[in-house]
Amino acid sequence: MSEQNATEAKGWVVYPIGSRPKWPMAFLLGFQQYLTMFGATVLIPFIIGGAMKLPQKELALLIATIFFTSGLCTLIQQSPIGNRLPIVQGGTFSFLGPTFAIIGMVGAKKLGWQVQIQEISGAILLASVVEIVLGYSGLAGVIKRGISPVVIGPTIAMIGLALYGIGAPWMASNWIISLITLIALILYSQVFSRKSKLFLLFPVLLAIATGWICALIGTLAGWIPPTNAAYLKTDLLFAAPWISFRPLMPFKWGVPDFGSSTLWAGAVGMLAGYLASMIESIGDYYACARISEAPVPTEKMISRGLGAEGLGCLVAGIMQTCNGTTSYSENIGSIGLTRVASRRVIRAGAILMLFIPIVGKFGALLATLPKPVVGSMFVGLFGLIAAVGLSNLSLVNMNNSRNLFIIGLSFFAGLSVPAHFSAHAIKWVTYGKGIEVIGNILQAIFTTGMGVTAIVGIILDNVLPGATRKERGLEAWETEASDEAWEKAEAEWAAMAEGEMRAVVIE
Repeated sequence: MSEQNATEAKGWVVYPIGSRPKWPMAFLLGFQQYLTMFGATVLIPFIIGGAMKLPQKELALLIATIFFTSGLCTLIQQSPIGNRLPIVQGGTFSFLGPTFAIIGMVGAKKLGWQVQIQEISGAILLASVVEIVLGYSGLAGVIKRGISPVVIGPTIAMIGLALYGIGAPWMASNWIISLITLIALILYSQVFSRKSKLFLLFPVLLAIATGWICALIGTLAGWIPPTNAAYLKTDLLFAAPWISFRPLMPFKWGVPDFGSSTLWAGAVGMLAGYLASMIESIGDYYACARISEAPVPTEKMISRGLGAEGLGCLVAGIMQTCNGTTSYSENIGSIGLTRVASRRVIRAGAILMLFIPIVGKFGALLATLPKPVVGSMFVGLFGLIAAVGLSNLSLVNMNNSRNLFIIGLSFFAGLSVPAHFSAHAIKWVTYGKGIEVIGNILQAIFTTGMGVTAIVGIILDNVLPGATRKERGLEAWETEASDEAWEKAEAEWAAMAEGEMRAVVIE
């Protein structure tokens, strides 16, 4: 059966989780999935590298290392020891707080950026053991028992709303380029996709290319000044070598000193980042399954997923990415726009990430993705994630005042509490080292919107009376969140021929 043939449509996803597009198509679709996360992936090393005053050549190497590690960790998640959901693994902003603390401690000792990288990677490596144990022991999966659609709906929505402060402000760095990109995304995904298979499968890739080409034309024509965010800077491109295997080397900047007190203090502080990351990942798992039209994740899947993320962080520490790894929300939004949820596509994209960093110029070229283009993608993709979160509430009795109260309070707390603690950080240093660590952990939680929303929702939903399990949406979930439901879904996907896609309406 060719790519053009299709099964009878059972939903709006054209390539479900177990489908197997032909490999050339899978690699192209996989590249598109990764393009949506390049902006955030490049941003993290730029932020950390700037704080450490990293030389330009080393910054290019750090970016290439993060790409390689992302591909490797995604394949771990796609293996039998992971949850096998079609979700990309990559860097996370949750680790930035503890990372800056380590940079400050090492900098106070007048030590160089090499030592800073060693201490950060060592702290991430040590703390990863906690997530590995919580995941594979099954303890993390037990948390699922206290979660209902009343909780997960607002939590997923907050994942989508978390970067609202980046979307429009990044677009504002060049309104012309960003609006061209956003309008292209809207037209390609919602209008042209009804007429053409090309726009149906590649709306994100084509929209990014449209914005990127417009920025290139503006740069070459002199319409965009060098100080503008849409200006394509070539410094990083020239700094990168054509071929380099250094991104594949472990401990390329030196082996950490595991006897260092700074490293151990940093590892404890990193636990705050891990906690925030795990809360976000659980929400991502639910969102990914729902948008992929798959059954609800089981306890075992959540446990394996978090365990695999812990292993990914262990790999990230060894590869010295200066950041951990977690599920990428951008990828979930991309599934919603492209209607492609195939595991093969995610694996193909991950394989590409193992080779792209070797071609240094190519990786550096991708790092030139303009800021206003990334901002436009965030507006489109994260807005869709917020809507997916709200769709979970269709299982909840929204005429029940108790449910409405919990949902409203969870939302407001997730927006309001981080706004306060971002401006007024917790400072308990005067009470000793132990209290300082607790303060750092609370600070990381209270400044993470989805974390606050999840905690408030879980507590209220399991304490307040006034709703049956059916009204909370739990009965509908229990039917879907089972091994039997997944076995049935896997059997349906396995029955699809290679290259086959679901029928779609093309007028």
